[in-house]
This record gives sequence, structure tokens and C-alpha cells, in this order.
Amino acid sequence: MERLGTGIGWRPEIADAVERMPGIDWVEVVAENVCPGHLPQALLRLRERGVTVVPHGVSLGLGGADRPDEARLTALAQRAEALGSPLVTEHIAFVRAGGPLTASPRLEAGHLLPVPRTRDALDVLCENVRIAQDALPVPLAVENVAALISWPGEEMTEGQFLYELADRTGVRLLIDVANLHTNHVNRGEDPAAALAELPLEAIAYVHVAGGFERDGVWHDSHAHPVPRPVLEILTDLASRVSPPGVLLERDENFPEPAELEGELGAIREALEKGGAKAATRAAQADTPGPPTTTAADDATRQRLALAQTALLSALVAGTPVPEGFDRVRLGVQARALAGKRADVVAKVAPELPEILGADYRPAFLAYAHGHPMTDGYRRDALNFTEHVLLAGRLEDAGVRRELRHWWLERSGPMPRSQRPAVRLARATRRVLLRR
Repeated sequence: MERLGTGIGWRPEIADAVERMPGIDWVEVVAENVCPGHLPQALLRLRERGVTVVPHGVSLGLGGADRPDEARLTALAQRAEALGSPLVTEHIAFVRAGGPLTASPRLEAGHLLPVPRTRDALDVLCENVRIAQDALPVPLAVENVAALISWPGEEMTEGQFLYELADRTGVRLLIDVANLHTNHVNRGEDPAAALAELPLEAIAYVHVAGGFERDGVWHDSHAHPVPRPVLEILTDLASRVSPPGVLLERDENFPEPAELEGELGAIREALEKGGAKAATRAAQADTPGPPTTTAADDATRQRLALAQTALLSALVAGTPVPEGFDRVRLGVQARALAGKRADVVAKVAPELPEILGADYRPAFLAYAHGHPMTDGYRRDALNFTEHVLLAGRLEDAGVRRELRHWWLERSGPMPRSQRPAVRLARATRRVLLRR
């Protein structure tokens, strides 16, 4: 495996700082946020300097019951080729549910949700990973995710689940030590035990990130400094194996460059400390064995689809909590999803909080409670605006006029494949134009 060194997540907000930051060997970019034909100049300059760029996908949903979408795989492959990347990465998670397998509406989570650690889920995940591996021009690595909730009836620990995944598919692992800490706080799982069970030689690289604790729940925010317990898990990992690469993730609330450089320094110190311990520790990892080819049949996929749809529907559509789940914890997760959805829509459509002011967030959260996302954040912004306008509760005529103008500008004709949606949009436009 190619050695990557020390890196940082590339984000437009810190592009200039990253370009000037000393000791950056590589960067990771969210795959869905870049266009192969229009790469940011700052990213191209890093490439010209020999800095490795790795695309990190967030929307493939390899842990979902459906087989990976061909268009999403093609898009991920195009980004890997455009960036000259040595590998691509994604998550062991599901991000959508419903659809033909369950004869129910498609629901989008807008978030990376954990898969159950069961044989059914593992069979489906392994087949989905192999489909992705065949479609990608470079090796794939998959990341363990953080979770607020636990699935009932799980059959394996996280370490066992990841070991079998790597053993059966030959896939590389992206180990997020911050997510191991999250699962320690939220699910009582021992990070050291998870590391002891991992096929450490399969590690492609490591993520390090910050978060915060509220009411006994750890939120993996990527918006706070890296806490000491996460660095301690990194040291433990480095005492077991020398990871090919380590990357600092930060997605918002960006501090001054000096603070980011300080966090990178703390990461290097944690690695050095772990390396010193490694000399006195016996090797505990084996190289993954040759892949096996057990396939997930349709019945297995349908069982997983029904379980994931029931959970996601409870989280975003207010349906009953499936049996065996912690109702309080599901409520925390549902509120977190709605809050994240409001935040992302505000980034995708920054005019909406500007127009609505302090009313934006409460209005969006009220809307989200009864209107699950079905087609991405940009469509969500349009649907929210349409809902607010048709509800007729905006007392300020100027705000109503400005919001209506924004919606009309952005709800133009859609592709022929979406003609029912076109008819609905046209009918709504007629209503709005009469107001």
C-alpha cells in the first residue's frame, strides 16, 4: 500500500491555508463536491506540487440493501481519474432506503447511518463492495462510521465485522479513530478491543476528527478540536501497526491556520508515541486472506431493505420506532438528522436564511418533521420554500415576495423523465403567481 504520510481534509474554506501549510503530504476531498472537468485551481496547484489527492465519497450507500448505483460509481471513478488518485474511499453505511425492494417511497437520510452487524448485512455489503471494486479504476477503501444508535440482534462486534469484510473481499480499510471513540461513548464499545480484532495490515489510512458531548451522547461533528481520547486511540493503533497515512478532518467552524497546524502536530506526536510502543509489542495482525465469493440473494437483500426502511422511516418520517431500538436514542438521532438537514440546506441555498432571518431554522425543522427528504438537498430547499409559500403564514409581504421570486427563479423546467414533477411544479407556479 502506498504511504501517504500526514494529510488534511481539503475544503474550499481553508484552501489557501492548506496550500501554505507546511508538512502536508496529501489531502482528501469530498468526491461529490468536485467536478472532474472544473477542478478548483487551489487543488490543481497542490497536484502540480506532487501532493496526493484522494476522493472520499459520501453518497454511494454501500451498506444499503440495493446494489450500488451505476451512475454514482461512474462519477466516483471519473473523479479518481481526474485527480490521479491512488485509491478512493467510501463508507460502511446506508444513506437511503425504501424503493422497489420494499414497495415503499424512497427516503434519503442525508447522513451516514450504521448497518446492522449481522450475517445478512455482511453478505449484502460484501457483494456491494465487490461491485464497486469492479467498477473503479483504483483500489477501494471503506470507512467505519460513528453511530448514536445500536441495532438490536447484532451478531458480531465491529472488529469481527470489519475483519470478515476485508477477508472476504480484499477491500482496504479506512479506520476513523474518532468514530471508534464515538461508538465507545454512545454504544459502550471498547476501542482497544476493536483494534485488536481488526486486520491491521488492511488499513489504507486513518481519519482523526473532533466532536462534542451533550447529555451523555457524543456527536461526531468534525467542527471541534480533536479531543485527547481520540489521540490516545490513534497512539494505540500506531503501537500495533504503522498506518500508511493519517488525515485530520474538519468540515466547519474552521479555526485559524495555526490551530489546525497545532492539531496536525498533536497527531504526529500521537503517532510517534505509538511507534515507540510498537517496539515492545508483538505483531497482532494478519494479512487478509484471499477473497471469497459468497453472494447475497434477493431474499437477503429484501430482509435488510425492510429493516433499514423501518429504521429510516422512524427517523425522518415519524413512523413507529421498530422493536428493539432505544426510543430515546432514536429521538436524539432524529433531531440530529433534522438539524443537519437544516444546516446543509442553508449552505446549498444560503439565500433562504437571509430572506427568512431568525424564522428560517424553526420553520425548516417544523417542515422536516412531516416531510422526509426524497431527492437530495437542492430539491429539499425548493420543496421547503414551496411548503412555506403555500402555507400562507408569512405575514411580511416583502419577505413573501422575495421568497416567491427565489422559488420561481429556481423551479424551471425539469427533464422529461421527471414529467409528473414538472406538472406539479407548473401547478404550484400557477398558484404562486396568483398570490
